[in-house]
Amino acid sequence: MAQRVKTDWVLFFTILGMVCFGLVMVYSTSTVIAELKLGKPPTYFFVRQFGWAAGSFLLLLYCTRKNYLAWNNPKYAFAALGIVVLLLVVVYFADPISHRWLRILSFSLQPSELAKPALVLFLSYFLSRRLGVINSRQTLLPLIVAICGMAFFVAVADFGTAVVIVATTVLVIYIAGLHYRYLIATMLILALLGLVFIVMKPYRLNRFLNFVDPEHTLLARVDPGGRILKYAHNTASTADPTYQQKQAKIAVGSGGIDGLGIMQGRQKMLYLPESHTDMIYAIVGEETGLFGCLLLLAGFVVILWRGIRLYWHANDDFGRFLALSATVCVVVQALINISVVLDLGPTKGIPLPFISYGGSSLMSTLLLMGMLLSVSENAHGGVEREFAAN
Repeated sequence: MAQRVKTDWVLFFTILGMVCFGLVMVYSTSTVIAELKLGKPPTYFFVRQFGWAAGSFLLLLYCTRKNYLAWNNPKYAFAALGIVVLLLVVVYFADPISHRWLRILSFSLQPSELAKPALVLFLSYFLSRRLGVINSRQTLLPLIVAICGMAFFVAVADFGTAVVIVATTVLVIYIAGLHYRYLIATMLILALLGLVFIVMKPYRLNRFLNFVDPEHTLLARVDPGGRILKYAHNTASTADPTYQQKQAKIAVGSGGIDGLGIMQGRQKMLYLPESHTDMIYAIVGEETGLFGCLLLLAGFVVILWRGIRLYWHANDDFGRFLALSATVCVVVQALINISVVLDLGPTKGIPLPFISYGGSSLMSTLLLMGMLLSVSENAHGGVEREFAAN
């Protein structure tokens, strides 16, 4: 009988290192914001993030030691989706302004972040049972209904997370064997739905227009009366919707090769909005330079490498898709965040996994990594031989 695979220490220490680096960057970027904007002690954000990191790491260890095959059950796959949708409905009314936060005393949770581990469990369970008939109507219809339903509730207030959910789903089912004609049709439908959600919020439309048509020359031909632009500017959050990305590029550029040094960045001095959350990669570039940025990217490459290895070598379909979905979800989110910071995509509120301030995001990320490590711990067969060879 094959023995249980030992912990993938390369993956484990990569995750640990990225969490620790994230805590350092949260402290470096948030001290000024805590003091000047909130009137709090300089360690305010760091202490809260450290508490979330400690609790979330315990969840990671629990998931790592738990046999992932126990999650290959409809009560986990469907209950997780149901609970997330219920929380999203509750938070819509409990937080009437932003529809994002569920607050109980001093504790706050962002339910949309929980949609990612729920998605991973559902996809893994569903695809492992329908793999041979992935292109049938009986497979695609319920899958599209379930994912689009959850993405709709998420996108009402958190369009960025909805993009991550949909992108992860499309990539995973394509790798599972989705025919290209269905892939093209799916992408066209999702693009149309995405455009609807962009138009729903003037600030989203404003960001989108300034990215795809910054001079508004094409827009002037399509809408010579300027009604679309007027609508987009109705509730623009800033006079210049590209302000964040301009400041982010200044930060990255000023870092040079080796950076200005931890705590020495200038753009976090209230020049760059959200420097401790969505735009923290810009401060990584400013304070640690090209070397720090490449090291951080290397961490995500390691996660992608170990996740793909598990996908190829795990000997059961549920474990394979659990590893693949968790890996794709984290890596896709990281790529979207970094592309926004580098002005390669329109601004969206997506945190950088492991690094950005945000307890719900960190917990969601470490839950996904716990699932990935669980496959490493408990998979048998080919993966055991691969690990032994290294």
